[in-house]
Amino acid sequence: MTRKERLRRILAGVFCFSLVFTIAFTWGYVKLAVPDRLNLVVSEEEIFHFTLPPGVTLESDSEEVVLGNASNIPAGKVRIQTTEPVSMYGASEGSYHLGMKLFGLIRMKDIQVDVVDGMYAAPCGVPVGIYLKSRGVMVVGTGEIVNDAGNVVEPAFGVLKSGDYIETVNGREMEDKDDLIQAVSASSGSPVSLEVRRDGELLKVELEPVLAEDGTYKLGAWVRDDTQGIGTVTYVDMNGSFGALGHGISDSDTGKLVDIREGGLYDTQIMGIEKGTSGKPGVMSGVIYYGKGTKLGEVTANTEEGIFGTVNRRFLERFQSEAIPVGFRQDVHKGQAFIRSDVSGEVRDYEIEIQKVDHASLQKNKGMVIRVVDEELLKLTGGIVQGMSGSPIIQDGKLIGAVTHVFIQDSTKGYGIFIENMLEH
Repeated sequence: MTRKERLRRILAGVFCFSLVFTIAFTWGYVKLAVPDRLNLVVSEEEIFHFTLPPGVTLESDSEEVVLGNASNIPAGKVRIQTTEPVSMYGASEGSYHLGMKLFGLIRMKDIQVDVVDGMYAAPCGVPVGIYLKSRGVMVVGTGEIVNDAGNVVEPAFGVLKSGDYIETVNGREMEDKDDLIQAVSASSGSPVSLEVRRDGELLKVELEPVLAEDGTYKLGAWVRDDTQGIGTVTYVDMNGSFGALGHGISDSDTGKLVDIREGGLYDTQIMGIEKGTSGKPGVMSGVIYYGKGTKLGEVTANTEEGIFGTVNRRFLERFQSEAIPVGFRQDVHKGQAFIRSDVSGEVRDYEIEIQKVDHASLQKNKGMVIRVVDEELLKLTGGIVQGMSGSPIIQDGKLIGAVTHVFIQDSTKGYGIFIENMLEH
């Protein structure tokens, strides 16, 4: 092989490597930086703050979604390649698609575009008591038992896992811990057949209860059938549907999202606030009232984006006259905004600063970084405390999101979720 041929091969190899690297990098950028779903208000041109890397074009699959300047570009005829923010116009309501292509040939991503009429919701900012009942009996973990002979055994180890849900025992449905205790006791030590839900799949396992030294039969599993706490309602729409928290409720021991059967919202009274400090988030403490007439609504879903359900008339009538426009992610920008909260005993708006906006965040409840600048709120809470999750974020007169997490090392700062991610539920 001549020196010239060797150089030609080296250059060809470098070119191929560069091409593969460019395609892989571009593919990864598009996947991470561009949302899978966008919302447009019908008949309004809106700006989306993501840029297209070199060689990538954005094309509309429908004449109803127009890219670029709506006044002079024919619908459905435009192909956009730009390093600037992208403008879009929705001509009529419906669900459409955009395609992203590399070099105009390779389809890299499909984007769903929902063109909707202007949406309204009432920002709430009020704390409520939350009670959730799990769907099945949740296994927190396994444990040792001292049996009637004085030996230490652990019958459930390796059979049940943290985060499992026991749905049935010998065919009988388990609604709570009492049902499980009774079913195990009724076995008198005979093997029992359990139907267990693990990561969404149903499994059948068999366990032999152990007669413990206290004279009762046990499986050697720590279980839980409910959870409760205090959080903030973000919004309620005119149909009585609500969203709260901006993040899901996870089990305190397993860290896994609680799979719920049902739940409720209840009146609560905040008794005190422990300020947040560096390395230790603050917390609101209070009392949840479960008495007659204290229920505010039903919880039907516990998701990564919050808890959702419907409120009763008493709650709805309090807020239905306070509805404001909903702002989508393209409306959110750095700068002044407000959070609405009842931490002082009355619902008030407190000034914050939006410091970062991640329009394509992979973590749906961490789309923006906020910082509390309101002196009164800082004096009262030190910033963001546990229990404030769900406090609505308002900017330019629109409901744009909710507070979700506090920075452990700086209680004045935290994350927020885009309201459109909550409204998808």
